[in-house]
Amino acid sequence: MAAQPAKAVVAAEPSTTDNLISIIIPVLNDVEALKSLLPNLQNDRLLGHEVLLVDGGSTDGSVPYASAFVDRVLMTGTGRGRQMNLGAEESQNPILLFLHADSQLPENTLTSIINVLDDSARHWGRFNIALDAKGFIYKIIANMMNLRSRMTGVATGDQGIFVRRNIFHEAGGFEPISLMEDIALSKALRKSSWPACLSIKITTSARRWQQQGVMKTILQMWVLRFAYFIGIKPDKLADFYKPTENPVRKSRG
Repeated sequence: MAAQPAKAVVAAEPSTTDNLISIIIPVLNDVEALKSLLPNLQNDRLLGHEVLLVDGGSTDGSVPYASAFVDRVLMTGTGRGRQMNLGAEESQNPILLFLHADSQLPENTLTSIINVLDDSARHWGRFNIALDAKGFIYKIIANMMNLRSRMTGVATGDQGIFVRRNIFHEAGGFEPISLMEDIALSKALRKSSWPACLSIKITTSARRWQQQGVMKTILQMWVLRFAYFIGIKPDKLADFYKPTENPVRKSRG
């Protein structure tokens, strides 16, 4: 994702303790994406929100770069579910936002999370997604992902899953599986409430579709989802999933 200019860091009234958010970012060799994401989170930190980076063994300078922009860097082995569980365990705030490194948040995103959790019976939710590539096909892909999520109550990691910390732990957190950890969590969280599906759009990288081809990627994702639905174990599915980029970096949308 191309670097974006950082938002101006301005002083503001801090949020109340009950409405503070911990942003948990799992990474593995994501330094270029972090250069776009982290500067834009600094004003949120001034408001009392927390940014945790959980590294799975990066060798590209992700950790040295991020250290100046986050509240804490946590180290663990690879596996996005494992990384995000550690971030949740070490978090200090009552609301969690799991965010991919190659995402970009629009302004007032955290305020929208706080408002929807305060004003509804929903305990968790996600945002709509937009892809950072020009072309009508990418708008169709994003719209279909958003529609599918709204109909099924299942969110992917690309969509920025947010949840009250106590509800996350009651659901058992992310399963320690190689694929579909976000889908498994969604199904567990649906027992507490249907997700709040916010129309605000998180922008994420279209690299996967660009590198592998649109139709091939869509077909692969639907085959993986169907196989998971009929009970094939994620560890076995991982043997057939050969992404052209970091295996823990993108959600299987």
